[in-house]
Amino acid sequence: MSMFSAGDAYERFMGRWSRRLAPLFVEFAGIRDGDSVLDVGAGTGALTAAIAAAAPSSRVLGVEPSEPFVSLARARHGSDLITFEPGDVQRLRFENASFDQTLSLLMLNFVPRPGSAVSELLRVTRRGGTVAACVWDYAAGMEMLRVFWDEAIALNPDMDLQDERHMRFSRDGELGALWRNHGMHDVSNESLSVETRFSSFDDYWLPFLDGQGPAGAFVVALPADRREQLRLQLRRRLLGGGPDRPIVLHARAWAVRGVVS
Repeated sequence: MSMFSAGDAYERFMGRWSRRLAPLFVEFAGIRDGDSVLDVGAGTGALTAAIAAAAPSSRVLGVEPSEPFVSLARARHGSDLITFEPGDVQRLRFENASFDQTLSLLMLNFVPRPGSAVSELLRVTRRGGTVAACVWDYAAGMEMLRVFWDEAIALNPDMDLQDERHMRFSRDGELGALWRNHGMHDVSNESLSVETRFSSFDDYWLPFLDGQGPAGAFVVALPADRREQLRLQLRRRLLGGGPDRPIVLHARAWAVRGVVS
């Protein structure tokens, strides 16, 4: 069992990636200072903080279904212009056309009914406003997880269907098609790439033991001997049998933006 809270565990596992990606996504989305902005699926606040840094006069509201994530985001980033609240992307509480821009970072692929979610993003954004989202390229471009699943499936081929490469919207053009199907115009797609430095192999491996996401859930469900076998396979994959050292891994996300008709 993890000694970390859910929010802290997420920060150790994926938060380090989100913080690097968020400023690139904000630039891609074309945030305008002074606009009212909704961050849907705000997590622990990486995107909200990046929006506030790029547009310091904007009022930014982050909506997130996980109460522990909301609490951590409030403690780290809350201010007069930055607020967080619990909420469901498929049933947003806001009136129509409440925001100038609505963004979603690394969340849409986890929503049970993504079409309903996109309809809500459109509903709460004013006509002429921007709606933007991005999702990791789990199939080939998210190296931390690609390495993990390659070795996990080599250990147990029956686990192939758990591989996050099967995630929706994680391939080039899929988000763009979703945006066009919902009637948005001036739709633009782009890849966003970042890298993260792990100080050691344990810095890479130990966050999986916190049970975060599909990969973490897979690790904590393994019997101890199989978990150790996977750890050794990953260590060989990343260090090549040599001594421990820092590891640099890369990630790519697919991003889309469109204008509300």
